[in-house]
Formats: sequence, C-alpha cells, structure tokens
Amino acid sequence: MPLPHRPVPRPPAGPAEWFTETRFGLFVHFGPYSAAARHEWVMTNERMTVEEYARYVDVFDPDLFDARAIARAAKDAGMGYVVLTSKHHDGFGLWDSAVSDYTIARTRGRDLVAELAEAVRAEGLRLGLYHSVIDWHHPDFTVDHVHPRRDDAGAHALNDGRDMARYREYLHAQVRELLTGYGAVDYVFFDFTFAEDKDGWRGKYPEDWDAEALLALVRELQPQAVVNDRLGIPGDLVTPEQYQPDEPMRGADGEPVVWEACQTLNGSWGYDRDNTDFKDPDLLVRMLVDTVAKDGNLLLNIGPDGRGAITPHDAASLAYVGAWMRLHRRSVVGAGSPDPELAAAIGPGLPPGVVVTQRDDRLYLHLFAWPFGHVHLRGVADRVRYVQLLHDGSELRTSVSDPDQKAWNTNPGGQPPGTLTLHLPTRRPDVALPVVELFLDRA
Repeated sequence: MPLPHRPVPRPPAGPAEWFTETRFGLFVHFGPYSAAARHEWVMTNERMTVEEYARYVDVFDPDLFDARAIARAAKDAGMGYVVLTSKHHDGFGLWDSAVSDYTIARTRGRDLVAELAEAVRAEGLRLGLYHSVIDWHHPDFTVDHVHPRRDDAGAHALNDGRDMARYREYLHAQVRELLTGYGAVDYVFFDFTFAEDKDGWRGKYPEDWDAEALLALVRELQPQAVVNDRLGIPGDLVTPEQYQPDEPMRGADGEPVVWEACQTLNGSWGYDRDNTDFKDPDLLVRMLVDTVAKDGNLLLNIGPDGRGAITPHDAASLAYVGAWMRLHRRSVVGAGSPDPELAAAIGPGLPPGVVVTQRDDRLYLHLFAWPFGHVHLRGVADRVRYVQLLHDGSELRTSVSDPDQKAWNTNPGGQPPGTLTLHLPTRRPDVALPVVELFLDRA
C-alpha cells in the first residue's frame, strides 16, 4: 500500500526560516592572531600579557583582505551567509568603534565589518557577525580559568579593581554599534559562556554579560536576526562545534531544535601556518550532506592569513565543495531529513553509505559508497514517478520484481511488496558524491 504523501516539515515562520533554508554558511576568523599564525587562542595558550600580544597588533596589516573575494568564494561554494569575527577573545575589533581605540580603524584606517557587509549583500548573501563576550584586553574583564594571566604569580590579585559592571557597559555599547551601523544583520553568533568554576577560578556566567539584556538588545535592534545559544541562555539555535551529531538534535523536551554544526578545515579557526591536518574536501561534502540529512546547517570556517588573503588550500577546498554544489544544490538548499514515515519504510533495505534528504516532492539518495547494480527502496514503488542521476539529469531505469521470484543463476530473488529497484550504471559517476533524485507523486 503506498504511503500517504506528506511534505517535508518546514520550520516555523520567523527569523529561523531563511536560516534553515540556506543550510550552508561561511565562517571567517580573522584578527591579529592571524599574524601570529598559530591558533586564534595563541594569547591564552602562550600566557601572553596585553603588552606582549601588542606586537601582533602593531604589525597586523590586512592589505590583502578582499571582502568581495570572500563573498564570491562563499557564493561559489553554494553558501547562503557569511559570519565574520567582529571581535575575538583578544578584544581587537574589526570595525570603527566609538568606545574603543583597540580596532583596525585606529591602527590601519579600515572597517572590515563595513567592507564585508557591502560585499555579501552585493552577492545576495546574508550577513552574520561573530562577537566574543570575552575580552582579554579590557582592563575590567576579570581573570578566570581561560584567561591568559591565570598562571601569573599572585594572579588572583590581578582582579583587584577590575569591575565586570564597567565591562558589561562597554560590551553592550559595542554590540549596539554593530547592530546599528551596518544595516541588516541576519545572524548574531555570540561566544561564549563557561558557567563553571575551575582551578580556583570563577567561571563566566550569563549574568556576567547580562545575557537577557544583551539578547533583548538584538531583538530590539535587529528583530529578524537569529541568535545562537552561547550567551548561556536559550537562543534560536544550538551550535555543536567540531563534531557531527549522530541524529537530528532535540531539546530537553524532546522537540526538534534548529542547529548548526561549526566546523574547521584543520582544527584551528584562525590561521595556523604549520597545522596541515586538513580535512579532505571529499569529507567536507559528506559532512554537509550528513548535516542536512539531520536537519542541521553547516558553518564551515576559513582563517585568512596574516595579510588577509584566503589561503590556497582554503580556496581549493571551497572550490571543490562549490563544484559539487553547482550540480547538486537542490539536494542541500531547502532540503532536510525525509518524511519520517517514508524514511522508516525505505531505511531497512538501503545499502550502507546511503544518506537521504528530501526537498518537497523530491527525494535524494547520496551514495557515499557506489553500490553494484541495484538499490532497493521499500514502500515507494507506487509513489515514484521518475528517477535520475542529479549531476547530469540522466534517467535511471527502475523495476518492481515479483516478491515470490526465486534467485537462480542470473535472476535475483524477489523483493518485498512495494519495493522499487533502481538500476545503476557499473561505473561510478565522476563527481565528488553521486546523488540520485527521485520525483515523488504530488498527490
């Protein structure tokens, strides 16, 4: 009996709708740490003082930072949004701030937030801003167990006279500037709350940022923006980092949540010259598909070098994914996990390495391993009206076998009632990840 047709569940109307539609974004980590070229946490990893870190600020000159090239690379990769680090934990801003001289505007006369905002909009993309609520440069930000000064002799005395209330005022003023000076901001990625005490130090809790007021500020100034969960209070989405969830993510109440996998190319967010532990571009494509099949977004990071250029390796990785997306975009953008009833029907018969997404009346089989000869799809024989390879639009022959057919010599055995058999070519298509597109009945 054919399964009733149900459209793919769509996210509720509201700020998250565009987000879950696009499915794929570019993260850009850039700052003075890029000149150090050994991880964006170099200041705390190497226990640097503000004065020691200043040598990177002094020489940091992004003369090769080309916002238009970054935006084009994102669009060519099939991405729908770009998120730039307005300020990382080192406290250095990439915009022209009226409340701080510790910015690229003061050192080099540039406003990289303005440059990127203009560039992404010119490419039809959406703008996201990462903003660290941590600030290792600010004199009122208290030392804690991730702070660069935590191991100084008499380190606890460093907090004498520091006032987080003054820092909060500064932080909120910065966020207000970013949300009022650059047009529409579609995504605000705050980072991060560590609400635990450790090694004799107090952590940083939502009240340290006045997280409720900070979130309310975003809602007031940019009501269309999506906000992540790293203020320590619920936002619009959750952000698993450097791992792939094994199933669609759900909240404490068991209901589905909007989520985004944040992934690097080599384990470092900022430029890390000697780290060559890069993910294979083929793996990036599979990670993207795996994410979408579980109703998530993928935010893939690049770390421009010390002069602001996209590195050749990063550029090649984005181009590789983009070449695949050019032919297979509709299995990702606007897609998600298949209808649960449909997934339950076809799942038991699928060979290993087949990942399924659905977009409206189209079902997509991503063949991580190329099967020999056939793929059997249970419960859909009366629901599929056409089948093709997506990359070239070439038809695939299908058949329905007699369930009572006995296997003998060159005759395969029968399949359960309602099973549709796809006949695949012997040679695997020459694409990063072959995809089969099935046109489902609209009734």
